[in-house]
Amino acid sequence: MNLPLLEMRPPSTLRAQLLEDVEILITGSQLQCGLEKRGLESGGSNPTSSDSYSDRASARARREAREARLATLTSRVEEDSNRDYKKLYESALSENQKLKTKLQEAQLELADIKSKLEKMAQQKQEKTSDRSSMLEMEKREKRALERKMSEMEEEMKVLTELKSDNQRLKDENGALIRVISKLSK
Repeated sequence: MNLPLLEMRPPSTLRAQLLEDVEILITGSQLQCGLEKRGLESGGSNPTSSDSYSDRASARARREAREARLATLTSRVEEDSNRDYKKLYESALSENQKLKTKLQEAQLELADIKSKLEKMAQQKQEKTSDRSSMLEMEKREKRALERKMSEMEEEMKVLTELKSDNQRLKDENGALIRVISKLSK
């Protein structure tokens, strides 16, 4: 007797196969009952009655073998499906745990990166504000220096005018002294 190899099939396919095998058994047993009735109706003294008896015995043996095979197949399918579901559940559970762990690690890393990013943004803002305050101070100093420079330039102009006036006055004074000395002689 050849038993079909159990393949990994979905439970719905296995149920359909089992139902098909059960229908074959029912049909076979109905045919067997029909043959037995015919044999009884035609009288049991036929020379073929011994043949029908052996046919009935072999049919009964086949039916019992088929029923045993179906029972084994059903129990195997149930065990395999239970094992498969358990294995699938366990593997899914372990996969979920791994994914949860990875998710937690990623969330921690994300929080760390966010805090670093905020610190960097704050430092950049501080540097920018420091730079802007430094630039403002430098601008004020530059304006003050420019004012001082323009004042000094004005003073230089006045000073050069005073020097030229002073030189002119010295020259005039020298000329007056000469004129007075010539007049006094």
